[in-house]
Amino acid sequence: MIQEPKKVVESSTRFFGEFKEFISRGNVVDLAIGVIMGAAFGKIVTALVSDIMMPPIGLVLKGIDFKDLYLPLNGKHYATFADAQKDGAAILAYGSFINTVIEFVIISACVFALVKAINTLKRSEAAEVTPTKTEELLTEIRDSLKK
Repeated sequence: MIQEPKKVVESSTRFFGEFKEFISRGNVVDLAIGVIMGAAFGKIVTALVSDIMMPPIGLVLKGIDFKDLYLPLNGKHYATFADAQKDGAAILAYGSFINTVIEFVIISACVFALVKAINTLKRSEAAEVTPTKTEELLTEIRDSLKK
């Protein structure tokens, strides 16, 4: 059954009004900015891991490139990861997994450092606001003299 056009317009107007109210809240905008910044930060960390950290680690491990660490599940031996992919073999790419774990650890450490810094700032602000015992006593004396 098709609704009357007037009811459709009224419900649509109400829906868009509620949506506008929801989207204009500060928390939604902050969340959107956080997601965008997080995605950009993830790209930076990926570049840091794959281009800066992994080459020296591979050098220490006698030239091993973690991207090339894989296990073909069909039992065949391939010269390179690309050859195994070309053959269509099922591949367990554990080197890629190692890179991803390292990226996760770096991101986690950065987030931890950021949260720790924010909590330190909040604690110092809270400590500044709290009056001392002397100030509290003086406030009580002042208030009692006003009466």
